[in-house]
Amino acid sequence: MRHTEFWARMEAALGSAYARSWADQHVLAELDGRTVNEALAAGEEPKAVWRAVWAALGLPARER
Repeated sequence: MRHTEFWARMEAALGSAYARSWADQHVLAELDGRTVNEALAAGEEPKAVWRAVWAALGLPARER
């Protein structure tokens, strides 16, 4: 998954206005206590970060 697809999924799940804010503020245990932005900046694969977001938001299986 590329970063562009990751952000498209984030915006689809949270809305374009809220996705970036959520990614900057919410700390996820699945990302070793980091935010989405911190994990991506540290080099985590977008697909792995998406899986953590998907689980945290309780999104349907079809969006995994």
